[in-house]
Amino acid sequence: MNKSTLPLPPPVFLLIGVVAVSFSSILIKWSEAPASILGMYRLLFTVLLFLPFLPWREMKILFKNSTLKEWLMLAVSGVFLGLHFLFWMESFSHTTVASAMILTALEPVFVVIGAYFLFKEKTSKVGIISILIAVSGSVIIASGDIGVSKTALYGDLLSVLGTVAVSVHMLAGQELCRKMPSIIYSFAVFLIGGLVLFVYNICTNVSLIQYDIKDWWIFLLLALIPNIFGHALFNWLLKYVDATTISMAILGEPIGAIILAYFLLGEMTTVSQLVGGMIVMISVMIFLKYKAAELEKVMALQEKSNIS
Repeated sequence: MNKSTLPLPPPVFLLIGVVAVSFSSILIKWSEAPASILGMYRLLFTVLLFLPFLPWREMKILFKNSTLKEWLMLAVSGVFLGLHFLFWMESFSHTTVASAMILTALEPVFVVIGAYFLFKEKTSKVGIISILIAVSGSVIIASGDIGVSKTALYGDLLSVLGTVAVSVHMLAGQELCRKMPSIIYSFAVFLIGGLVLFVYNICTNVSLIQYDIKDWWIFLLLALIPNIFGHALFNWLLKYVDATTISMAILGEPIGAIILAYFLLGEMTTVSQLVGGMIVMISVMIFLKYKAAELEKVMALQEKSNIS
């Protein structure tokens, strides 16, 4: 990885990305539009912003040479990305920013579970223990929300379903990301996800255009801030820093979102959210660090065997 060509140190770009994605939940809370509309326009507006920068000739060659399996994986990745936005954005209508955001930190847990069943990837005892601890933290959050209302618990469930959906999106796309530039992959799955939500809105008779000017600005800002200056920036940084570093940085999103929710929405954090959130965040950090150490060992062994 070439870190010398960056105009600024990597932590500066990581901080920009974390702040950008942290604004996602705030923008969702500010809008009165349905979650399916927010998700649809967030994805489709991002697609429009990508258009001037797409390598069209490379895309044509890449898609022409793609196998049926790769097309299916691309479709699955895009469909579940759309479902992620549908469930996750809807969760904010029922629960707090703190609960919805902390529960999304469980994504590595679901990815590991899915990788075990789909790709037979084994996890060490340390990894399993950290996963169990993370799950216990989410249970603490949910149990605290039971005391708030059944609606809050329903919002927690939607957040978890959204996290499961984005985990499937990640698993389906992990091989594709190695075979195509990140902008082409992102463009394709954003387009598919946006079309999935478009069909959902048509089938459920959700209005596509009757929204206030404030909501249209929020649709655009969701595409521009958390998608372009957040997720697209993280994808670009993969050329300069390792994926684990970015994963660790993204764990700052719930913290940033909770701070912004306090100042911009006046949302207070409960004791169960604080305790459960700390347990989830610490356990996931331990898990990611351990996975990074395991990966370094594997790469060192491979280099040693190549030399010998």
